[in-house]
This record gives sequence, C-alpha cells and structure tokens, in this order.
Amino acid sequence: MTRMRTFFRWLLGKPATTGDPLAQALERFADPDADTLELIRHLVAQLRPRGRGDEEVAERYRAMLDRLVADPALRTAFCSHVVHFIATRRLVTFFTDSGILPGTGFFSEWGRILGNRLLPEVPDERRLKDCLHVVFHRADDWRWLQEIPTDLSQRFWELVAPDKELRNIDWRSIQEQMLDAVLLLAHRVSGLGVESELMRASPNFDDDTPRFVALSAEALDFVNTFRAALDNPELSADDGSQLLVIADQCQETLQKIRKRALTVGTSLHLSYLLTRSEQSIERLRDLVAILGAGQQAETHGAAVRAWGEFAHAAFIAENRRNSLRFYLAQLSGLLAARVTENAARSGEHYICESNADYRQMWRSAAGAGVLIGVMALLKIKAAALHAPLFGEAFIFSMIYGLGFVVIFLLGMTVATKQPAMTAQTLAGLLGDLRLSRSADLERLVDVVAAVCRSQLAAIAGNVMVALPVAIAVGFGLAYLDGAPPISVDKGAHLLADLDPLSWALPHAAIAGVFLFLSGLITGYFDNRAAYTDIGARIGRLPWLKALFGRDRANRVGSYIQERLGGIMGNFLFGCMLGSTGVIGTILGLPLDIRHIAFSSANLGYALVGFQFDLPLKAIAWAALGVAAIGFTNLAVSFLLALRTAMRARGVQFEHGGPLFKALWRRLRQQPRSFFLPPRQVSADA
Repeated sequence: MTRMRTFFRWLLGKPATTGDPLAQALERFADPDADTLELIRHLVAQLRPRGRGDEEVAERYRAMLDRLVADPALRTAFCSHVVHFIATRRLVTFFTDSGILPGTGFFSEWGRILGNRLLPEVPDERRLKDCLHVVFHRADDWRWLQEIPTDLSQRFWELVAPDKELRNIDWRSIQEQMLDAVLLLAHRVSGLGVESELMRASPNFDDDTPRFVALSAEALDFVNTFRAALDNPELSADDGSQLLVIADQCQETLQKIRKRALTVGTSLHLSYLLTRSEQSIERLRDLVAILGAGQQAETHGAAVRAWGEFAHAAFIAENRRNSLRFYLAQLSGLLAARVTENAARSGEHYICESNADYRQMWRSAAGAGVLIGVMALLKIKAAALHAPLFGEAFIFSMIYGLGFVVIFLLGMTVATKQPAMTAQTLAGLLGDLRLSRSADLERLVDVVAAVCRSQLAAIAGNVMVALPVAIAVGFGLAYLDGAPPISVDKGAHLLADLDPLSWALPHAAIAGVFLFLSGLITGYFDNRAAYTDIGARIGRLPWLKALFGRDRANRVGSYIQERLGGIMGNFLFGCMLGSTGVIGTILGLPLDIRHIAFSSANLGYALVGFQFDLPLKAIAWAALGVAAIGFTNLAVSFLLALRTAMRARGVQFEHGGPLFKALWRRLRQQPRSFFLPPRQVSADA
C-alpha cells in the first residue's frame, strides 16, 4: 500500500514524503502563526486508519503522546494551539447539543439528515461543533475514535490541561461558556418538564411539576455564585450539590413516566421528550462535575477525567450526527421495547408447558385448519373471476384479512403466527441469562423445547386438518356439481406453486417477513390502544350508549381495547398476503407469497382436481414443497422477530456455545420433550 501511494504521488508530480508523517504533523504546531484548524485536521488525518485492515490507530495515538512528552517545547506549543482554539470558538452549542436529540422534532430531524446527504451543510468555523465536522469529516471516524483506549484519551487531556493552565484567560473563557450551557440546559429541562405530553403522562402532576420549575431557578443561583468566585478567588464557588439534587428529582420523575409507559403505553413524541430530557439532565451533571472539580487543585485530576470522558463521547456523537441509523437508535429503545413487550406477553400463550396446553394448542390449530381450507377455496374461486388488478387485490386481501380476524376472535391458532410472538419471550430470557448459572440455562432449554413442541402441534393441527378439509370440500362440491371444483390445468398450476426448486421458497420468505411485520403491528396497536385509552373512549360514544346502554358500551370498549392489536395485526397481515402478487404483476417482478397452511389446502384441491390420478412421486414432491415452505415461513419470521426483540432490549447474546451444547444434550437424553409434552406424574408416585 505504501509503495502504491508513493508511485501515485510520483505520477502526479508530488514530492515523495520522507520520514514519519505523524511526527511531521506534530512539528507544524511549533509555528505560532499557523492555522490551528488546519493543523488539527492534518494531525487527525495521520491518526486515521489508512485502510480497512489498519488496526494500529491506538499505537499511532500513543506515539503522538510519547512525542509530546519527550519534547516539552513542542508540548507547550501544541497545548497553546489546542486550548486557544477551543476557547476562541463558540462552545455553547457543543455543550448543549452534541449527542443530544435536537429540539426540532423527530420528522424534522429526519428530513435534515436526508437533506444533508444530498446537499451537505456549510460549516461555521466559529463554532466548535461545526469544526468537529471539518476535522472528523468522514462518516465512519467514530469507529476508530471508539477504539482509542480510555487511558490514552485521559492522558491526552492531562497533557493539554495541566493545573497551571486552568487559571489562564483561555480556560476562563471555556468555563464562562460552560456556565452558559448549564443555564440553557436547566431552562430546557424545565420547559420540557411542563410539556403537555409529559404532564399528561406524569403519575403525580401536582408534585412533579414544581421540581422542573425549581431547576431553572437553582441553576441561575449556581451560575451567579460560580461567576462571582471566578472574579474573586477569595470567594468559594458553589459545588452544585443543591442543583444536582433537584436534577436527580427531575430524573426520578422521568423514570416514573417511563415505567408507567410500559403499562399504559407510549407515543413517539413522548419517547422523544423523555429521551431528550434525560440526555439534557445527564449533560447538566457532566458540566457541573467538570466545573466543580476544576476549581480546586486537589480535584484537578477528577476534572480532567470528567472532561476527557465527556469530550470523547461528544466527539463520537457529533461525528454520528448525520447518521440516520444512529439517530433512530437514540429514541427507539422505549417504543420498540413497548411494542415487543406486548408481543412477548402474547407469546407466552403460544407455549405449551403441559399436556392440557398441548391438547388445547392442537384443537385451536385444527379449528383454524378448517377455516383455512375454506379460505383457500374462496381464494381459488376469486382468482377464477379474472377481476381487474386492483379489484383482485382487494378481494384477496379481504379473504385473507377477514379470515385471519375471524380465526383470531374465535381463539384459534395459525401456526406461522407463533414464531414472531415466541421470539419475544425467548429474547427476554436471553437478556437475563447468566452463563455461570446452570439453572438459567436449563430454564431456557425448557422454553426452547416447549416452543418446538408447541410449534409442531400448531403445524400439525393446521396442515393435518386443512388438507383433509380441502379434499372433503372438493369432493363435496364435485358431488353436488357433477365436476371437480377446479380444472386439471388449475390443479397443475397449484402443484407447480409447491415445487421447492421454483420460486416457492423465496415467496415463502416474503410471507415470513409479513409474519414478522404482523407481530410488530400487533404490538404497536396494543400500545396505541393502551396509551390513548381507546376502550374508555369507545364506551363514551353517545350513539353506542344509546344503542346498547352504558354497561354494554363499556364492555364493547374493553373488548376492542384488549383485542385491537390482534385484530389489526391479523387484518393487515391478510392485506399484505392478498396484495403482494398483484403488486408483483404491476411492477413486473416475481413477487408472491407462500404460506404452509394455505399450501397444504391447495395441495388437497389439486389432488381433487386430478382426482388423485397422480404419480406418487409427484405427490411426495409437492408434500416436500409444503414442508420447505413451512420451514421458510417459520425460520424467517422467528429470526427477524428474535433479532428485533434482542436489539430493543439491548441484549448482547454471547452464550451460543453453552446453549447449543445444552440443547444437544437435552435432545440426546430427552428427545421426546421437543415433540410431545412431558408425561403426567401420577399422584401416588
């Protein structure tokens, strides 16, 4: 790589570099008249990784520090440049905004990030916040900044900020702007604390609101006292303890609102306000800690450490300010956790722990198999109408959507709905798993085994009933009409759709994605129903009370609130299934869906269409296709749901090895537990 770079420099007529580029970048700081921003930018360019496989950033950073320590004159010039550069920039926005959600709102900031990608902003070099984007101009600079060890980062700031330097005019300017930032942050938190959305969500509004109002007043007293101490060294500066006490009280209120949101629901705006308020309070604490420790010689080291930690995190956050992924990750935690929490509670009902649960699961799946057998025929008949594309999409969507809603309201089970739900439960267990605790590992193995047998029971109920129902319905209609309900050509088409070497498996994967999305939709609407208290609002409808009476209207409202997520999740899932093929036709793309339960019913109707006059090999091949479609449905939806649930809970699963060993051991010792419920132990035993 170095030789190639040298060759290109020669080819472009540039002089070849000699010596150590990092050392040369440091030597440029000896010039007191040099442009500091350009010096820092050039130095960072030498520290930055030179390629994807470059892992020597920390070593170059260490070499830079060693060079500064070994040359006192260079160190003095370097520190003078850096401190003066920071002090002469506008720092307030850096202190108050870097790493904190903006006040413009979710969608406005989204638009700003997207617009910045198309047409980058012009940096204002008078602001430190903008200068960081000039220095760290690559979107991935945060990656190598994260790799710098904490001790090296602290060592850098110890060199830049020796004790004697804290008393000069440059550091005074920095402290003044830091005090302005403290005041602005306190005003911001006070304003956010009395936002109507937060006040509505507060469990005790009358007691909580004064805390936020008092924060601004206490911050003003702290700033005035501190500035007086800066002007007169004989006066003692406020240590900020009272300000921090009030900040802690505000934080307690925000935590109460978060906990309450897990029960009564949340909104995107509320999640945004909570996150922004908590970030602002944490930044307020950081600045007060830096200011307080910096006033006393004995705590100078603590001040430097606090500043180093703050600056390192702020530099990284500022570099990621235009990252849409990072922006979404900042505020999606609570909302995603809430959505997946609803699905997790639903997932517990899909796990068979006992024989009774297993039998109930099979019965509910069998009931769904009957309806699916009928729905499959309705879809075949609707396709034979050859309606316009949009009409066909509407008819298919209604067949699927309304059918799934009926199945849900009757308490029946569609096998493929399980993985998106049970994955949430597994994610919660993974988050609590401790490698050293064998009991936790065995509990997780128990749940995995229960999920497996539950899934098999649901599949068996769907497939083993949908297939014979389709055959029975087909023969019944053939008896009544004197001819099979579908032609041989249609039967051949249905069999071709089950060919595992065709587009069947990609189409099954699309259905798996829709199954995963339906789980999120269910969680979202459950959250929305709880947050807006939709049950009580429905119960207060004048026309509903006039029609059913007050008590029955309230029961209707409660019924809808409890089932709104399931109704919307199933209906929209059906709409996605019904419209995909039409969208594919319109776009000219091979888009369609394959679902195991409907595929098994289609196999039954195809057999009726051929009047069972098919080679055994063709039937077996189609059955294999049904099994492959089912596996793809389940695997895609489960893995997507598990990944989402783990990210929402912040779970970093690192116990794969022990878990797989435990699962293999259980499979060898108790294979029955993965397929059938545990045997009942008699009372006499």
